[in-house]
Amino acid sequence: MSGSRTLRAELRALRPESFGADPSGARMERIRRSPNFADGVFQNPLGARQRPSGSMVEFAKIYFDKEQRVRRTPAGPIPLHPTTLADIARPPATGLRLTWLGHSTVLAEIDGRRVLFDPVWGQRCSPFPFAGPKRLHKVPAPLAALGPLDAVVISHDHYDHLDLPTIKALAATDTVFAVPLGVGAHLERWGVAPDRLRELDWQETTKIAGLSLTATPARHFCGRGLRNQQHTLWASWAVAGPEHRIYHSGDTGYFPGFQEIGAEHGPFDATMIQIGAYSEYWPDIHMTPEEGVRAHLDLQGGRAHGVLLPIHWGTFNLAPHPWAEPAEWTADAAGAAGQQVAVPRPGAPFEPAGTLPVDPWWRAVSEPLTAHWRRPAATAVPVPDPAPGDLDLAGER
Repeated sequence: MSGSRTLRAELRALRPESFGADPSGARMERIRRSPNFADGVFQNPLGARQRPSGSMVEFAKIYFDKEQRVRRTPAGPIPLHPTTLADIARPPATGLRLTWLGHSTVLAEIDGRRVLFDPVWGQRCSPFPFAGPKRLHKVPAPLAALGPLDAVVISHDHYDHLDLPTIKALAATDTVFAVPLGVGAHLERWGVAPDRLRELDWQETTKIAGLSLTATPARHFCGRGLRNQQHTLWASWAVAGPEHRIYHSGDTGYFPGFQEIGAEHGPFDATMIQIGAYSEYWPDIHMTPEEGVRAHLDLQGGRAHGVLLPIHWGTFNLAPHPWAEPAEWTADAAGAAGQQVAVPRPGAPFEPAGTLPVDPWWRAVSEPLTAHWRRPAATAVPVPDPAPGDLDLAGER
């Protein structure tokens, strides 16, 4: 028996650092007690196929087709906002400012506090520095130059959301990390002190610097190593300050739970919604742009309200769709629903209550698109009728 324990310890020692660590001890006991953990794994709020569906032969033909590969990357350098650091040095006039730094990384300045979502400064979203999807644009600002952060929020442990070099750099600061249940094991291995971790199950809330951060459900999955044990949770996040509320979707497929999240934690001044890396081969775990707009409307009680910031697109090539399609389709679907959408260049701060960035900057550096998704405006995004007694979202929450 002792020999098998020794062998397991030796194998763990050989595990690449980028794989992180498996939950164990008291953390694993807490996971087992979670109402969202059953049959040895975390469960989705709605059934979700995690492996690609359909023919892998057909998928490979599409993915490796030379013409399609050209369309999945920009035709020229992606234009970055040149004065990010100077802009965020000034406090937001309205109390809420968002800076999309690429993919799902967003700096949110909310009611005098600073929250960084899913920070990824690494060059590849991969366990290895020499292989895997590589950045299509530089990070608009150095991580160290952002200044003090009140909280770092992680949605789940996939490589394009939980980045080893970035976390190790942040571990040297005194910021607090809010993460889904089980993800703390990775961070502790990478040098984050346990007393700086706030590890939450769905519907649990923590207070950080006067903000309420709630882990809310998402429809996705987890895993970093060769064995995906589903022992780390994935989450979306609702953040509330004294004056403003924001929502970050993380990665998720569409599901009815957005309505419940909005009813309990919304409406939101702004949402950051995943609208990229979708495919008919994995329809349950990522949203199309049309579904992303629908999710935003669900979160807002079924009405166009607040501002939608599209995330999870533009920075990495992770799916067969054309590079610029997520932005075009989101703008199209949001316009049909009468919903405000902000489409900043990476690094361009904006205030949801101010002038929104709406210039389609990606068109100058993308291959021509065939708008195959276009539908009549009346049916592009179904907007549900508000239930009797719903609040006027232009008024009090």
